[in-house]
Amino acid sequence: MQRQAADSVDAIVEQWARERPDLDTRAMEVFGRIFRLSRAMGDRMEQAYKPYGISRGEFDVLATLRRSGEPYTLSPRQLSDTLMLTTGGMTGRLDKLERAGLLRRSPDPHDRRGLQVTLTDEGLRLIDEAVGAGLAEESAALSALGPEQAGRLAELLRELLSATTG
Repeated sequence: MQRQAADSVDAIVEQWARERPDLDTRAMEVFGRIFRLSRAMGDRMEQAYKPYGISRGEFDVLATLRRSGEPYTLSPRQLSDTLMLTTGGMTGRLDKLERAGLLRRSPDPHDRRGLQVTLTDEGLRLIDEAVGAGLAEESAALSALGPEQAGRLAELLRELLSATTG
């Protein structure tokens, strides 16, 4: 297998090797690339969702409702928990998406104090298109690896995520 050209993480690791040769920088090599990859793909995903008039955060709300299955309804608390957002952060997203006609909030018929959030027909149509656009962008980026490499990377990242999140 051919070694890739040096990147910005290699430069950082080389500087540390020069200044602190006692350090094992293997973790820095892995996580530095993960962080940079996350930032680069986040930017690409933001651009993929832009034609739909939504941000990545708004996409996440709509996608969470969509993948919950019919009737595409969750409570604000369920959305907050799934997306690891504060209720205040969630309220702002819900307000914007409701104003755009992509979801509606209504009283929860099983809890007088609760609300439920449901995708509208327009929200369902939009998220189905946007998820395809996002996956196309991710697939294009992943095409730099072969199918076996992509599968192995997914397995390694699953192991690492499991080990770091308990």
